[in-house]
Amino acid sequence: MSRLIVISNRVQAPQPGTGGGAQGGLAVALNAALAEEDGIWFGWSGETGDNRDLRFQTYGGVTSAVMDLSEQDVEEYYDGYANRTLWPLFHYRLDLTEFERDFQGGYERVNRVFGERIGPHIEPDDLIWVHDYHMIPLGWVLRQQGITNRIGFFLHIPWPPRRLLTALPDHRRMVEALFAYDVVGFQNEEWLDSFFNYVREEMDGTIDGNSVTVGGRTICAISCPIGIEAKDFIAGAAGPVARAAQLNQLESAVGRSLIVGVDRLDYSKGLPERFAGYERFLQNHPDRRALVYLLQIAPPSRTAVQTYRDIRNTLEQLSGRINGAYADTDWVPIRYVNKGYPREVLAGIYRAARIGLVTPLRDGMNLVAKEYVAAQDPRDPGVLILSRFAGAAQQLSVGALMVNPYSAEDMADAIDKALRMPRAERIERWQAMIDNVVDEDVIWWRKRFIDALTAETNPV
Repeated sequence: MSRLIVISNRVQAPQPGTGGGAQGGLAVALNAALAEEDGIWFGWSGETGDNRDLRFQTYGGVTSAVMDLSEQDVEEYYDGYANRTLWPLFHYRLDLTEFERDFQGGYERVNRVFGERIGPHIEPDDLIWVHDYHMIPLGWVLRQQGITNRIGFFLHIPWPPRRLLTALPDHRRMVEALFAYDVVGFQNEEWLDSFFNYVREEMDGTIDGNSVTVGGRTICAISCPIGIEAKDFIAGAAGPVARAAQLNQLESAVGRSLIVGVDRLDYSKGLPERFAGYERFLQNHPDRRALVYLLQIAPPSRTAVQTYRDIRNTLEQLSGRINGAYADTDWVPIRYVNKGYPREVLAGIYRAARIGLVTPLRDGMNLVAKEYVAAQDPRDPGVLILSRFAGAAQQLSVGALMVNPYSAEDMADAIDKALRMPRAERIERWQAMIDNVVDEDVIWWRKRFIDALTAETNPV
């Protein structure tokens, strides 16, 4: 039996004393696969230090192996190239992209170190699955060590259009590194098509179905949208913790309709634009102002990067100004919360919300949209308002109200339509979405990718 080797920037293996309750859908799916196949999850510990030795731990049937990074590594590889160069560029924010040679050098150096530490632990029959933009060169590093195993790579964020990607110094070098993998997965057809276009135009490559050939190397590239652990999430949304959170929100709402947004604090999520759209709704419908409120949950992230501190300051100013302009003695239009909540609590909040507002400017997938759908009461579901630029739009557009997140009027109109929508239409729209959320869940995603990785010929 082949083992599954998972490699990612951070390890989300279960830990003693945590109960696994805070784990996301990706961690749940990969931990299940690792437990079934006696695998190992490798990555960064999240700590800084000079100890580059791997530390192994087994808990819940899953073995994890982590190592520390130096402060210079974190500054150049993680805060630098990963999150100040690749992240903004891949999210179409060239204006925020920083090009520094030290960043690129640190990124390649850390990937080499990962490869050198992990390589000796790989056995001949292992399947290797590398995750996300932090680790693009890792497959190439492993090949340089003589590793001939099947290696797959999955990109969780968007793949940018060719003309945008060519702004990256040494862009071809980065794309060539992907050809060290056997299978490369993207969240949807748009990102896959952008990859195909780059290969044709910049590398003189050929595309035959899902087979991509450059020079003498052919790989398989697929669209493989990630899902949530749908059945567990649906069950959790009806459980005691979620129910208590739902009742708390309903009591707090005092009969008002809740509009909820849940996003990591990031400029790609379109939060200033969301606040502007909500404010436009308040302007356009003064008679309905005190009948709704927006709960925006936005836990901070990457606080070492200036652009993330800037977005937090912007949102604090916007929420303060909007509340100052529209609030009354018994009503505040925006409740803006800078902390995270357990998934069961979020499920209850989603279930209490008449509207789920998921309006990123650009997202690889956005699982909040799917979680919101999964959490709804089938007898009286809420309405999902979804950005057409979210990766999830390709699967959920059948039932969501699609909006242009840059247009305050478009968002305001969608909020108005959602609040006026009759129950029969809400149920019809929800049913179309929940079928997809359940059918193409995180287990489906994992199986689709692993099947491609284990196939003797590339699937078409």
